[in-house]
Amino acid sequence: MKAIRRFHVRTVLPERIAALGELATNLRWSWHAGTRDLFAGIDPERWVAVRRDPVRLLSALSADELEALATDQDFVARVDEAMAGLRDYLDSPRWYQQLAEREAAGRCPQSIAYFSPEFGITAALPQYSGGLGILAGDHLKSASDLGVPIVGVGLFYKSGYFKQSLNAQGWQQETYPVLDPDDLPLSMLREKDGSPAEVILDLPGGRTLHAYVWRAQVGRVPLLLLDSDNDQNDDAGRDLTGRLYGGGGEQRLQQEMLLGVGGVRALRLWSRLTGAPDPDVYHTNEGHAGFLGVERIRELVKHEGLSFDEALEAVRAATIFTTHTPVPAGIDRFGVDQIRLHFGGGNEFEGVPVERLLALGAEDYPGGSSEVFNMAVMGLRLAQRANGVSELHGEVSRHMFDGLWPGFDDSEVPITSITNGVHAPTWVDRKVFDLAETYMGTTNIEEEQAWDRIAKIPGEAFWSTKRELRAQLVSEARRRLRSSWLKRGASPAELRWIDDVLDPDILTIGFARRVPTYKRLTLMLRDRDRLKRLLLHPERPVQLVIAGKSHPADETGKRLIQQMVQFADDPEIRHRIVFLPNYDIAMAQYLYPGCDVWLNNPLRPFEACGTSGMKAALNGALNLSVLDGWWDEWYDGENGWAIPTADGVEDPDRRDDLEATALYELIEDSVAPLYYDRDDRGLPPRWLSMVTHTLTTLGPKVLATRMVRDYVEQLYLPAARAGWQVDGPGYAGAKELSDYKARVEAAWSGVRVDHVDSSGVSDTPQVGDRFQVSAYVTLGELSPEDVRVQVVYGRASESDDLSDVSTADLEHVESYEAGRHRFEGSVQLSRTGPFGYTVRVLPQHDGLASISELGLVANA
Repeated sequence: MKAIRRFHVRTVLPERIAALGELATNLRWSWHAGTRDLFAGIDPERWVAVRRDPVRLLSALSADELEALATDQDFVARVDEAMAGLRDYLDSPRWYQQLAEREAAGRCPQSIAYFSPEFGITAALPQYSGGLGILAGDHLKSASDLGVPIVGVGLFYKSGYFKQSLNAQGWQQETYPVLDPDDLPLSMLREKDGSPAEVILDLPGGRTLHAYVWRAQVGRVPLLLLDSDNDQNDDAGRDLTGRLYGGGGEQRLQQEMLLGVGGVRALRLWSRLTGAPDPDVYHTNEGHAGFLGVERIRELVKHEGLSFDEALEAVRAATIFTTHTPVPAGIDRFGVDQIRLHFGGGNEFEGVPVERLLALGAEDYPGGSSEVFNMAVMGLRLAQRANGVSELHGEVSRHMFDGLWPGFDDSEVPITSITNGVHAPTWVDRKVFDLAETYMGTTNIEEEQAWDRIAKIPGEAFWSTKRELRAQLVSEARRRLRSSWLKRGASPAELRWIDDVLDPDILTIGFARRVPTYKRLTLMLRDRDRLKRLLLHPERPVQLVIAGKSHPADETGKRLIQQMVQFADDPEIRHRIVFLPNYDIAMAQYLYPGCDVWLNNPLRPFEACGTSGMKAALNGALNLSVLDGWWDEWYDGENGWAIPTADGVEDPDRRDDLEATALYELIEDSVAPLYYDRDDRGLPPRWLSMVTHTLTTLGPKVLATRMVRDYVEQLYLPAARAGWQVDGPGYAGAKELSDYKARVEAAWSGVRVDHVDSSGVSDTPQVGDRFQVSAYVTLGELSPEDVRVQVVYGRASESDDLSDVSTADLEHVESYEAGRHRFEGSVQLSRTGPFGYTVRVLPQHDGLASISELGLVANA
């Protein structure tokens, strides 16, 4: 029978242990071992049965069991101690508060809004699909640890992403279990009268979308999640937040409207209900939330009386855009007609003409399409500061978007980079922390000197711990493999072979990630016989643990998974290679610690960053990877191995063959021999030396706390200051900057370099010589204070192209009639070889974040 009505009955905790409620709903427990121990100690078997979820555990306890706990003096004391620890964590000054004291004169932002379409905090809150969400989760957790006043903004997906299983043929199957927010560590935002607070958006056809707002507490950081499953909506509206990355183009567009526009309205709601300050900085994690800038423009036009252009400058100054994709195909693009339908006519935002909005996302550059609206392009135009997520990705992004800044070399495109990091307390196994506590006297990863003490850990102790971690992975892999085979239709009687799958004493290589084509899940299968020989080597065997999900609509990715599964099904080698379905946070927390080597072989340079190898490294693994993403930046020849790439080979099959061969050779000739080269104690000394070097040199770099500090110092503080500069009394700064830009853009066609003279260079110039440059330029309606005149110099090629360039500003010396001026300066020769220079004119204003921001330049 089916219920005709459904509601949720909440657990009532006895007063003496009422703190368990806050301990369970503050997601700090997901990275705080002591809090997890408290809940596990209530009932260890039930703790495992509820998948280590405190909220589910409390719901599973009867009233009598709770009363028994409340009369247990020792347990009550442990609850009080845990609650005191949480209070201290939430209230005590941390890194950011110390920074704010030092920056008192310059101020620090009181609130920073961080928008993302997905957040991977814990397996107990499945609101993520892959790396973008995991990165967002690590960002929030590390911000909490550092005391950075971030508030997260996202969507609540009723069915999350999907659960993956396999059929008998190894084909990916998707299921979408419905999540009940009342069973999750969430609380609904409510008005003072107790009614649900709502965010409301207008949609085409006279429809209105009502969204609830759920709050997850991530340590010190609130995470606001908008939920359209509201009975005031029609069926399409209720289903809008049904699935992460589900539905077609119109649903995706409306999801992104809810995330961006609705997210800003949720922030205003949060401030009204709690007294929290409005954000000083807005950070959008990828382009999905780009419409947040449109909503903020609407607010400023309506409530502050600004023009569109003035509001645009106020919004841009305090907005940061992080791009995560190295390929145009990874960017959301909508039809111009869709944007007109949703933001034009009766749905037009007050003060935001649809034509001005369309211009923000227009691909009005060579190779662009006039029929589409590009969310990343809008993100870049609405943010004064932008970044990629590794040095190489920053370089790729500058090239990919250089059409927005014509006349500038890629190196001057205003997209910087901050390399991603990972949240160590989430991803480093407890046994590793115990090892550090025993031999290094600390588990404080923020203590820089601690990393120098890694060498104090005896080789025997590390190797013994690493074997425990492999054994832990082997046990979990067998459990998951058995469950998978049962779902594929096998009977328990035919699965005894699983008891011998994997071995805790064999070199273990891990590979787990999403399965788009460019990540090349099946590169290792290019020569199957050779791979079999590696797996079954009589003296140096290798075992592989593989996992990954393909997007439900990606048939090619599903075929790759099927090929891998069918290979792993082979009875000859199935004890040495496993594919584990439903890769998620819970699986990853066994996989990273249990592997000796982490494999990554994408097509270079299509991996923006790729943080899984960082997590493995922090657990004492070595990386075996193509030089892409973060590995290109931090590989030093001693912390793992770089898989050679066949750059320039245009035939994709030949390229894969060459790179697969290089992979096999590295494993055969370098990785496996080093692992199995043992001393008289049974230890691999050279391997352990590489691991020690990796942890000592790489450990501090890959931390998400390092990443968040970089965001604060390099982007959040400058963006906040720029925002305060334009948000002054009457928004005078925004108005002045808007007027300046309009004046410069209108007059720029009349700016030119007329003539350049140089003197002081002999026929045989030498390093150290200095030469004078005089530039005669026409500025038309502009004044010398409006521009910067530069000499640009560097190494000159045979075709006179400049590389490895430097610049020097020239000073205004004299003005003439008809808007002509003379600028002068000098340059010292500091390098040998072919030398060249040119002169250019650029806009100059204190409100510009970079010389290329306006995309205007007049070259000699």
